[in-house]
Order: sequence, then C-alpha cells, then structure tokens
Amino acid sequence: MLKQEFKDMLASMGAEFSGLAESLECTQSEVSVRVNISKGGTIPPVAGNAVPWCREGYYLSERPSFTFDPAMHQGLYYVQDASSMCLYHIISSLSERLGGRPLRLLDACAAPGGKTLCASDALPAESLTVANEFDFRRAEVLRENVIKWGATSRVVVSRGDTARFSRLNDCFDIVCVDAPCSGEGMMRKDATAREQWNRTLIAECAERQRQILDNVWPSLRPGGFLVYSTCTFNLAENEQLIGNFATDHNATFEDTGLSGFPGIVPSQFPGVKAARFLPGRIRGEGLFVCILCKPGANEDVIPADMPSTTRKPAKSKKGKSAVSKNNNAINPAIVQNWLATTDMALETRGDAITALPVAHASFISLLRQNLDTILAGPDVATIRGRDLVPTHELAMTTGLLRPDTFPQYEVDRPTALRYLRREAIVLEASTPRGFVLLTYNDNPLGFVKNLGNRANNLYPAPWRILKSL
Repeated sequence: MLKQEFKDMLASMGAEFSGLAESLECTQSEVSVRVNISKGGTIPPVAGNAVPWCREGYYLSERPSFTFDPAMHQGLYYVQDASSMCLYHIISSLSERLGGRPLRLLDACAAPGGKTLCASDALPAESLTVANEFDFRRAEVLRENVIKWGATSRVVVSRGDTARFSRLNDCFDIVCVDAPCSGEGMMRKDATAREQWNRTLIAECAERQRQILDNVWPSLRPGGFLVYSTCTFNLAENEQLIGNFATDHNATFEDTGLSGFPGIVPSQFPGVKAARFLPGRIRGEGLFVCILCKPGANEDVIPADMPSTTRKPAKSKKGKSAVSKNNNAINPAIVQNWLATTDMALETRGDAITALPVAHASFISLLRQNLDTILAGPDVATIRGRDLVPTHELAMTTGLLRPDTFPQYEVDRPTALRYLRREAIVLEASTPRGFVLLTYNDNPLGFVKNLGNRANNLYPAPWRILKSL
C-alpha cells in the first residue's frame, strides 16, 4: 500500500495527477522489450503491440523466463520499460536538429544500460556514446550489457563521480542525465520504493541531482542539448529543480516532441516544457523528461580534440613488447585479419589487444586521461602464452568479426544453455581443432577452444547462468 503522505502529495500537485495513486495500487506493470535491429531485430514469440514512441519496442503478452532465453544473452533484445524507450524518439529528433552528422553523447548515470543503448542506436552513424556509472558494481553490469548488445565500437564505459566530466569542456553534443531519484514512478512494481519513500529522501535526491547537473554542464558544448529525466513524480526533483537550473544557466527549454502520443501528459508547471508518463494513462512506468538547450552558437563541427597520443606496446617485466613481431604465433597483424572493417586500429595494452575506432581514437585517449574507463573499444584478443585468444567482445560486436575467420558450429537450445552456464561442451568429431565460434539460430553465441575430446568454454565466467531451470 502507498503511504498516506505520498497520496496527499499527489493530490496537491494538480489535476494531471488525478487517479494516479489508484493506478499505482490497482494496476499491473507492463513487460516490454526493445529489439536489436543491428543484429536482425529478433522479436520474442510473445510480443504484442509496438511501443508508439519507439519503433524497436514491443509490449509482451506475458513475462517469459528471460534468463533461459539464449537470444537475450546474444543481445538480440533488451528488457526495458516502455516509458524509458522515449529516449529513442528524443535523440533521433535532436540528431536531426544537429544536422545528422556524427555526434558525441554522454549518458551520465547510465547503469544498467537500457537508456544508453537506446540513445546510442538513435544517433547518426559514426557517433560515439560515453556511458558513465558512479557505482562500480553497476558499472560492470553496464559494461556487460553494452558488450552483449554489440555496441563496443561506439560506446565507451566509464565509472566514477560525474565531477570528472567538469574537466571535459565542450566535448559533447548531447548530455543525458537520468538522475538517481526517489523512485516514485517505480512504486507499482517495487515494494522497496514504496517503503523507503519520505520527504527527506526527496530532498536528498534533489541535492544530488543538482550536483550531477552542475558537474556535467561544462562538458556540453554551446548549442548542445541536455536531456534530463527521472522516474519520479514530485515537483522538487523535476520542475522545480530543472526550472531553477535553467534559470541559473540561462538555458532554454525545448519541446520534447512527445505530446502527440496518446496518454503522455505535458507539464503544467509555469515556464517548464516537459513530458510525464503516468501509469494508468500510458502502458509503462512513471517518467519525467525534459530538454534544455545550452546558450551559444550551434556549430556544425565537433570540437577539436587534444592531440592524439601514440601509445607504444605495453612492456613485459623483461622489458620486451607484450607482442613480439618476430613471433608469428602472437603477431598482432594476425588479429587485424580477423576484423571485417578497416575503421578500427589495434592497440596492445598489457595482455589485451583492443580495436579503437579510428575516427574517435584521439578523443578516447582524452577520456582515458580524465576518466576511469572500463570499456574503450572492444578487446578483440587476449595474449596467453603463444596463443591469441579471441574474446567474447569480438564475437558480440556487430560487424566487427570477419565471418570466415573461425569455424562456426550451430548448437541447439540445451547446448546453448550449457554454454551459458559455462559447462563443458562436446562438438562433433569432424569439427576443426582450435577456436570455434558457436552460433544459436545463426547468431553468434561465443567462442570455445576445441581440443577434440572436449571444448574449453570461453564464455565470461562472471556472466554465467547460475539459476536452475
């Protein structure tokens, strides 16, 4: 049950919130997914109506066991609340306003990654997204989801306080702040959100939200756009906070472009343009979203980077390069032949060989100097002794692996689940020895090293399925 103080607050906020408390108590949450167009756009069998504001989103008629669906682990779809998918519509529209050129986007509060991937997919080709998460554990989940989605060549993941972005002046065309909040919009499906709610929590969240906005504002270039959102209803974390911020920074509110969709409610707060998703009026959870434009000229060029740094191969303890050019077994040129694109430059860092997008290499160097990056270009190979071991990132990243590089072996669903549990896999005797790419329904699942009598499972150990059927 909702706290009476919370109900009283909703009743005092205006007619647009009429009936919201009843909807939170008496209606059920929707289940929805966004499909990965870059991997073929596989739609789950239980998919129903499309999400109106996201061409890739679908409501499901029931909640399947996602954990035991290999397609989810392959990054063919992502389980995401329909309301938050509005970011696809917003970023698509802002990209058009910015001329359809390659852009840089910062998602400042990114975990677990649904909004990051939604925003990245909506950007023009050759764009780059930086996804940051304060909490280190959640940052690892974010990294995992970016890898599975196949977006490692266009999404950098960092972790830590957003204060670090205050040093990156005028670097991003779009900054998204889906701010940590009191979670009122999640009360329909989250008992913890109902239990922990109080006025003190609202005040604490509003203070943290203002700090985040102050931290990231310098990184937004003049003429760029800030997309601010929360999953809560109260005015203190939404209209009041963002209205004061806009006034303090001489920013202007922009139309979200969402008012044409049935059920989405425009804010009635004076001077603020925003959209609200209210359970009971739309098929989704609670969300507040608005757009600010930073004053200044809207240039058609990305700000110049700092000079790129030419990095030498990492040194071993013996003082030699970690990759010896005289040893063909671990020559990095071999890895270059694995790639289906020439737009990626290889870099050796310790025992990892990373593919950096050439167009963003100098900017990624700048990010590494200022942020704690945990994913900056896909690691495509790991050096183990005299072996170059292909990585899961190489298997998952869309369009990165040349199709004829490794033998492929199609598995059935029980075998796919054994692989995802990181159990031993046995392949047919005719399967070539060495590294083999397993596929399920003709989509990459991951690598094994076939030894003949058995195959070593190379699925990342922290990601393995632990639940029982």
